[in-house]
Amino acid sequence: MIKPYNNTRATLALAKASFRSIMRSPSAVIFTLAFPLIFILVFGFMGNNGIKVNLAVVPGSDFSNPVISALEQSAVVHLTKDKSLQEIHEDLEKGNLDASIAVEKNSKGLPAYLANVQYSTAAADKANILKSILNNLLYQLNTKDVQPTVAQLNESTVTGRLYRKIDFILPGQLGFALLSTGVFGTAFVFFSLRQTLVIKRFFATPVKRSSIVLGEAIARIGFSLLGALFIIILGKLFFNFTLIHGVVTVINMLILATLGVIVFMGFGFVVSGIAKSESTIPPISNIITLPQFLLSGTFFSIDTFPTWLQPISRALPLTYLNDALRKVAFEGAGLWDVKMQILIMLIWGIVVYSVAVKVFKWE
Repeated sequence: MIKPYNNTRATLALAKASFRSIMRSPSAVIFTLAFPLIFILVFGFMGNNGIKVNLAVVPGSDFSNPVISALEQSAVVHLTKDKSLQEIHEDLEKGNLDASIAVEKNSKGLPAYLANVQYSTAAADKANILKSILNNLLYQLNTKDVQPTVAQLNESTVTGRLYRKIDFILPGQLGFALLSTGVFGTAFVFFSLRQTLVIKRFFATPVKRSSIVLGEAIARIGFSLLGALFIIILGKLFFNFTLIHGVVTVINMLILATLGVIVFMGFGFVVSGIAKSESTIPPISNIITLPQFLLSGTFFSIDTFPTWLQPISRALPLTYLNDALRKVAFEGAGLWDVKMQILIMLIWGIVVYSVAVKVFKWE
Protein backbone atom coordinates (compact mmCIF):
# COMPACT_ATOMS: atom_id res chain seq x y z
CA MET A 1 0.00 0.00 0.00
CA ILE A 2 1.40 3.38 -1.03
CA LYS A 3 1.65 5.88 1.84
CA PRO A 4 0.09 9.32 1.25
CA TYR A 5 2.48 12.15 0.50
CA ASN A 6 3.55 13.97 3.68
CA ASN A 7 4.17 17.71 3.19
CA THR A 8 5.47 18.08 6.75
CA ARG A 9 8.18 15.54 6.04
CA ALA A 10 8.99 17.32 2.77
CA THR A 11 9.26 20.66 4.58
CA LEU A 12 11.65 19.24 7.18
CA ALA A 13 13.72 17.56 4.45
CA LEU A 14 14.00 20.87 2.60
CA ALA A 15 14.92 22.62 5.85
CA LYS A 16 17.64 20.03 6.55
CA ALA A 17 19.08 20.36 3.05
CA SER A 18 18.98 24.16 3.20
CA PHE A 19 20.65 24.19 6.63
CA ARG A 20 23.50 22.05 5.31
CA SER A 21 23.85 24.41 2.37
CA ILE A 22 24.03 27.42 4.68
CA MET A 23 26.68 25.78 6.87
CA ARG A 24 28.81 25.15 3.78
CA SER A 25 28.48 28.74 2.56
CA PRO A 26 31.50 30.90 3.50
CA SER A 27 29.53 34.13 3.02
CA ALA A 28 26.79 32.97 5.42
CA VAL A 29 29.32 32.10 8.11
CA ILE A 30 31.19 35.38 7.59
CA PHE A 31 28.11 37.62 7.83
CA THR A 32 26.49 35.69 10.70
CA LEU A 33 29.53 34.92 12.85
CA ALA A 34 32.83 36.37 11.63
CA PHE A 35 31.90 40.06 11.17
CA PRO A 36 29.96 40.39 14.45
CA LEU A 37 32.69 38.44 16.27
CA ILE A 38 35.42 40.77 14.97
CA PHE A 39 33.52 43.90 16.04
CA ILE A 40 32.68 42.42 19.45
CA LEU A 41 36.34 41.56 20.06
CA VAL A 42 37.52 45.00 18.95
CA PHE A 43 35.04 46.97 21.05
CA GLY A 44 35.25 44.51 23.93
CA PHE A 45 38.99 45.12 24.29
CA MET A 46 38.63 48.85 23.71
CA GLY A 47 36.58 49.23 26.88
CA ASN A 48 34.46 52.30 27.55
CA ASN A 49 36.54 55.10 26.06
CA GLY A 50 34.99 57.96 24.13
CA ILE A 51 31.45 57.81 25.57
CA LYS A 52 29.66 61.01 26.51
CA VAL A 53 28.48 61.63 30.06
CA ASN A 54 24.67 61.39 30.20
CA LEU A 55 23.42 63.93 32.73
CA ALA A 56 19.72 64.45 33.53
CA VAL A 57 18.36 67.74 34.84
CA VAL A 58 15.85 67.13 37.64
CA PRO A 59 12.36 68.58 37.03
CA GLY A 60 11.79 71.85 38.88
CA SER A 61 15.37 73.00 38.43
CA ASP A 62 16.12 76.59 37.45
CA PHE A 63 16.98 76.02 33.77
CA SER A 64 18.15 79.60 33.25
CA ASN A 65 20.93 79.42 35.86
CA PRO A 66 24.60 79.78 34.83
CA VAL A 67 25.47 76.19 35.83
CA ILE A 68 23.05 74.59 33.35
CA SER A 69 24.02 77.15 30.71
CA ALA A 70 27.68 76.24 31.11
CA LEU A 71 26.96 72.50 30.98
CA GLU A 72 25.06 72.99 27.71
CA GLN A 73 28.27 74.34 26.19
CA SER A 74 30.28 71.27 27.18
CA ALA A 75 31.12 68.88 24.34
CA VAL A 76 31.43 65.96 26.78
CA VAL A 77 28.13 66.32 28.66
CA HIS A 78 24.84 65.26 27.11
CA LEU A 79 21.95 66.92 28.98
CA THR A 80 18.49 65.34 29.27
CA LYS A 81 15.71 67.67 30.42
CA ASP A 82 12.47 65.79 29.74
CA LYS A 83 12.52 62.93 32.28
CA SER A 84 10.42 62.66 35.42
CA LEU A 85 12.05 62.19 38.85
CA GLN A 86 11.03 58.51 38.90
CA GLU A 87 12.40 57.90 35.40
CA ILE A 88 15.68 59.56 36.37
CA HIS A 89 16.04 57.39 39.47
CA GLU A 90 15.28 54.20 37.53
CA ASP A 91 17.73 55.14 34.76
CA LEU A 92 20.45 55.86 37.33
CA GLU A 93 19.93 52.42 38.83
CA LYS A 94 19.96 50.74 35.41
CA GLY A 95 22.99 52.69 34.23
CA ASN A 96 21.13 54.45 31.42
CA LEU A 97 22.06 57.75 33.04
CA ASP A 98 25.43 58.56 34.56
CA ALA A 99 24.23 61.29 36.90
CA SER A 100 21.47 63.78 37.65
CA ILE A 101 21.67 67.42 38.67
CA ALA A 102 19.15 69.63 40.45
CA VAL A 103 19.94 73.35 40.50
CA GLU A 104 17.89 75.68 42.67
CA LYS A 105 18.19 79.22 43.97
CA ASN A 106 19.59 79.53 47.46
CA SER A 107 17.01 81.15 49.73
CA LYS A 108 19.79 82.15 52.15
CA GLY A 109 21.49 84.39 49.61
CA LEU A 110 25.06 83.26 48.91
CA PRO A 111 25.96 81.15 47.14
CA ALA A 112 23.33 82.17 44.62
CA TYR A 113 22.58 78.57 43.51
CA LEU A 114 22.81 75.09 45.02
CA ALA A 115 23.73 72.30 42.60
CA ASN A 116 22.81 68.85 43.92
CA VAL A 117 24.37 66.03 41.89
CA GLN A 118 23.63 62.31 42.14
CA TYR A 119 26.10 59.92 40.48
CA SER A 120 25.33 56.36 39.43
CA THR A 121 27.81 53.73 40.62
CA ALA A 122 27.08 51.96 37.30
CA ALA A 123 29.42 54.46 35.63
CA ALA A 124 32.18 55.20 38.10
CA ASP A 125 34.62 56.27 35.37
CA LYS A 126 32.19 58.77 33.88
CA ALA A 127 31.30 60.04 37.37
CA ASN A 128 34.95 61.04 37.81
CA ILE A 129 34.90 62.80 34.44
CA LEU A 130 31.73 64.70 35.40
CA LYS A 131 33.18 65.64 38.81
CA SER A 132 36.20 67.13 37.11
CA ILE A 133 34.00 69.05 34.65
CA LEU A 134 31.75 70.41 37.42
CA ASN A 135 34.61 71.41 39.71
CA ASN A 136 36.33 73.23 36.86
CA LEU A 137 33.05 74.86 35.79
CA LEU A 138 32.20 76.06 39.32
CA TYR A 139 35.72 77.34 39.84
CA GLN A 140 35.39 79.49 36.71
CA LEU A 141 31.94 80.75 37.72
CA ASN A 142 32.87 81.44 41.34
CA THR A 143 36.03 83.37 40.50
CA LYS A 144 34.31 85.90 38.27
CA ASP A 145 34.52 89.48 39.53
CA VAL A 146 30.82 90.17 39.03
CA GLN A 147 29.52 87.59 41.49
CA PRO A 148 32.10 86.05 43.82
CA THR A 149 30.02 82.99 44.78
CA VAL A 150 27.67 81.69 42.12
CA ALA A 151 27.03 78.06 43.10
CA GLN A 152 27.79 75.37 45.64
CA LEU A 153 28.13 71.70 44.63
CA ASN A 154 26.57 68.93 46.78
CA GLU A 155 27.25 65.32 45.71
CA SER A 156 25.70 61.91 46.41
CA THR A 157 25.54 58.49 44.71
CA VAL A 158 22.89 56.04 43.53
CA THR A 159 23.78 52.36 43.35
CA GLY A 160 23.44 51.04 39.82
CA ARG A 161 24.68 48.27 37.53
CA LEU A 162 28.03 48.62 35.83
CA TYR A 163 27.37 49.46 32.18
CA ARG A 164 30.13 48.21 29.89
CA LYS A 165 30.79 48.97 26.24
CA ILE A 166 30.00 45.33 25.41
CA ASP A 167 26.45 45.79 26.79
CA PHE A 168 25.79 48.25 23.97
CA ILE A 169 27.88 46.72 21.19
CA LEU A 170 26.87 43.05 21.43
CA PRO A 171 23.09 43.51 20.88
CA GLY A 172 23.87 45.81 17.95
CA GLN A 173 26.16 43.24 16.35
CA LEU A 174 23.58 40.53 16.95
CA GLY A 175 20.98 42.65 15.16
CA PHE A 176 23.42 43.27 12.29
CA ALA A 177 24.06 39.52 11.93
CA LEU A 178 20.33 38.79 11.79
CA LEU A 179 19.78 41.54 9.21
CA SER A 180 22.60 40.28 6.99
CA THR A 181 21.48 36.66 7.22
CA GLY A 182 17.85 37.50 6.54
CA VAL A 183 18.42 39.80 3.57
CA PHE A 184 21.50 38.48 1.77
CA GLY A 185 20.91 34.79 2.53
CA THR A 186 17.28 34.73 1.45
CA ALA A 187 17.85 36.87 -1.65
CA PHE A 188 20.75 34.79 -2.98
CA VAL A 189 19.15 31.42 -2.19
CA PHE A 190 15.78 32.01 -3.85
CA PHE A 191 17.27 33.81 -6.84
CA SER A 192 19.67 30.90 -7.34
CA LEU A 193 16.90 28.32 -6.96
CA ARG A 194 14.88 30.16 -9.58
CA GLN A 195 17.78 30.65 -12.00
CA THR A 196 18.92 27.02 -11.81
CA LEU A 197 15.32 25.82 -12.33
CA VAL A 198 15.36 23.92 -9.02
CA ILE A 199 12.04 25.46 -8.03
CA LYS A 200 10.59 24.52 -11.41
CA ARG A 201 11.61 20.91 -10.77
CA PHE A 202 9.97 21.07 -7.36
CA PHE A 203 6.71 22.00 -9.07
CA ALA A 204 6.83 18.66 -10.91
CA THR A 205 6.62 16.95 -7.49
CA PRO A 206 3.81 17.06 -4.90
CA VAL A 207 5.82 19.58 -2.86
CA LYS A 208 3.75 22.66 -2.01
CA ARG A 209 5.11 26.15 -2.54
CA SER A 210 4.56 26.87 1.13
CA SER A 211 6.79 23.90 1.99
CA ILE A 212 9.63 25.38 -0.06
CA VAL A 213 9.39 28.74 1.70
CA LEU A 214 8.83 27.23 5.14
CA GLY A 215 11.72 24.79 4.75
CA GLU A 216 14.11 27.60 3.85
CA ALA A 217 12.76 29.74 6.70
CA ILE A 218 13.26 26.99 9.29
CA ALA A 219 16.84 26.43 8.12
CA ARG A 220 17.72 30.13 8.16
CA ILE A 221 16.07 30.76 11.53
CA GLY A 222 17.85 27.74 13.02
CA PHE A 223 21.21 28.89 11.69
CA SER A 224 20.61 32.45 12.92
CA LEU A 225 19.67 31.28 16.40
CA LEU A 226 22.79 29.13 16.66
CA GLY A 227 24.85 32.17 15.65
CA ALA A 228 23.01 34.37 18.14
CA LEU A 229 23.54 31.89 20.96
CA PHE A 230 27.24 31.65 20.10
CA ILE A 231 27.62 35.46 20.17
CA ILE A 232 25.77 35.78 23.50
CA ILE A 233 27.79 33.02 25.18
CA LEU A 234 31.06 34.46 23.86
CA GLY A 235 30.16 37.91 25.19
CA LYS A 236 29.24 36.52 28.59
CA LEU A 237 32.30 34.31 29.03
CA PHE A 238 34.99 36.67 27.76
CA PHE A 239 33.61 40.19 28.30
CA ASN A 240 31.09 39.67 31.12
CA PHE A 241 28.14 40.73 28.94
CA THR A 242 25.21 41.55 31.24
CA LEU A 243 22.37 38.99 31.31
CA ILE A 244 20.19 40.14 34.19
CA HIS A 245 18.01 37.02 34.48
CA GLY A 246 20.47 34.51 33.09
CA VAL A 247 18.87 31.76 31.01
CA VAL A 248 15.49 33.55 30.93
CA THR A 249 17.17 36.60 29.41
CA VAL A 250 18.90 34.45 26.79
CA ILE A 251 15.58 32.81 25.84
CA ASN A 252 13.91 36.22 25.49
CA MET A 253 16.78 37.43 23.32
CA LEU A 254 16.46 34.36 21.09
CA ILE A 255 12.71 34.96 20.72
CA LEU A 256 13.44 38.54 19.63
CA ALA A 257 16.12 37.23 17.28
CA THR A 258 13.58 34.86 15.71
CA LEU A 259 11.15 37.71 15.11
CA GLY A 260 13.96 39.86 13.72
CA VAL A 261 15.21 37.32 11.20
CA ILE A 262 11.65 36.57 10.02
CA VAL A 263 11.07 40.29 9.34
CA PHE A 264 14.45 40.67 7.63
CA MET A 265 13.80 37.61 5.45
CA GLY A 266 10.89 39.58 4.00
CA PHE A 267 13.40 42.10 2.66
CA GLY A 268 15.33 39.18 1.16
CA PHE A 269 12.22 37.95 -0.67
CA VAL A 270 11.68 41.45 -2.06
CA VAL A 271 15.29 41.67 -3.28
CA SER A 272 15.15 38.23 -4.93
CA GLY A 273 11.94 39.27 -6.67
CA ILE A 274 13.18 42.54 -8.15
CA ALA A 275 16.77 41.51 -8.92
CA LYS A 276 17.37 40.96 -12.65
CA SER A 277 20.63 39.09 -12.20
CA GLU A 278 22.80 37.72 -9.41
CA SER A 279 25.18 40.67 -9.74
CA THR A 280 22.39 43.13 -8.88
CA ILE A 281 21.56 41.43 -5.57
CA PRO A 282 24.47 42.92 -3.52
CA PRO A 283 23.82 46.59 -4.44
CA ILE A 284 20.07 46.26 -3.87
CA SER A 285 20.64 44.45 -0.57
CA ASN A 286 23.16 47.08 0.53
CA ILE A 287 20.59 49.82 -0.06
CA ILE A 288 18.47 48.04 2.55
CA THR A 289 21.14 46.92 5.02
CA LEU A 290 23.75 49.72 5.06
CA PRO A 291 21.45 52.55 6.25
CA GLN A 292 20.21 50.31 9.04
CA PHE A 293 23.72 49.15 9.91
CA LEU A 294 24.93 52.76 10.19
CA LEU A 295 21.85 54.54 11.56
CA SER A 296 20.13 52.00 13.84
CA GLY A 297 22.38 52.35 16.87
CA THR A 298 24.66 49.43 16.02
CA PHE A 299 27.85 51.16 17.16
CA PHE A 300 26.65 54.41 18.74
CA SER A 301 23.46 55.60 20.36
CA ILE A 302 21.17 57.39 17.92
CA ASP A 303 20.93 60.19 20.52
CA THR A 304 24.41 61.26 19.40
CA PHE A 305 23.23 61.77 15.79
CA PRO A 306 22.17 65.21 14.50
CA THR A 307 18.59 66.11 15.40
CA TRP A 308 17.41 65.99 11.78
CA LEU A 309 18.79 62.45 11.37
CA GLN A 310 17.24 60.89 14.48
CA PRO A 311 13.68 60.55 13.07
CA ILE A 312 15.11 58.56 10.14
CA SER A 313 16.96 56.29 12.56
CA ARG A 314 13.80 55.75 14.59
CA ALA A 315 11.90 54.67 11.48
CA LEU A 316 14.17 51.67 10.80
CA PRO A 317 13.23 48.16 12.01
CA LEU A 318 16.77 47.30 13.17
CA THR A 319 16.62 50.24 15.59
CA TYR A 320 13.73 48.61 17.46
CA LEU A 321 15.33 45.16 17.46
CA ASN A 322 18.57 46.59 18.88
CA ASP A 323 16.64 48.59 21.46
CA ALA A 324 14.58 45.58 22.55
CA LEU A 325 17.66 43.34 22.83
CA ARG A 326 19.46 45.92 25.01
CA LYS A 327 16.48 46.42 27.29
CA VAL A 328 16.02 42.67 27.77
CA ALA A 329 19.72 41.98 28.35
CA PHE A 330 20.81 44.89 30.55
CA GLU A 331 17.63 46.21 32.12
CA GLY A 332 16.04 42.80 32.66
CA ALA A 333 12.91 43.76 30.68
CA GLY A 334 10.45 41.02 29.72
CA LEU A 335 8.91 40.64 26.28
CA TRP A 336 5.82 42.51 27.41
CA ASP A 337 8.01 45.43 28.50
CA VAL A 338 9.29 45.77 24.91
CA LYS A 339 5.86 45.30 23.31
CA MET A 340 6.13 48.64 21.50
CA GLN A 341 9.36 47.58 19.79
CA ILE A 342 7.83 44.20 18.92
CA LEU A 343 4.69 45.85 17.54
CA ILE A 344 6.68 48.17 15.27
CA MET A 345 8.72 45.23 14.00
CA LEU A 346 5.50 43.30 13.29
CA ILE A 347 4.13 46.28 11.36
CA TRP A 348 7.34 46.34 9.33
CA GLY A 349 6.92 42.60 8.73
CA ILE A 350 3.37 43.04 7.43
CA VAL A 351 4.42 45.86 5.10
CA VAL A 352 7.49 44.04 3.78
CA TYR A 353 5.74 40.72 3.18
CA SER A 354 2.88 42.55 1.45
CA VAL A 355 5.43 43.94 -0.99
CA ALA A 356 7.19 40.56 -1.26
CA VAL A 357 3.97 38.82 -2.30
CA LYS A 358 3.59 41.26 -5.20
CA VAL A 359 7.18 41.19 -6.50
CA PHE A 360 8.33 37.65 -5.68
CA LYS A 361 8.75 35.35 -8.68
CA TRP A 362 8.80 31.56 -8.65
CA GLU A 363 10.11 31.26 -12.21
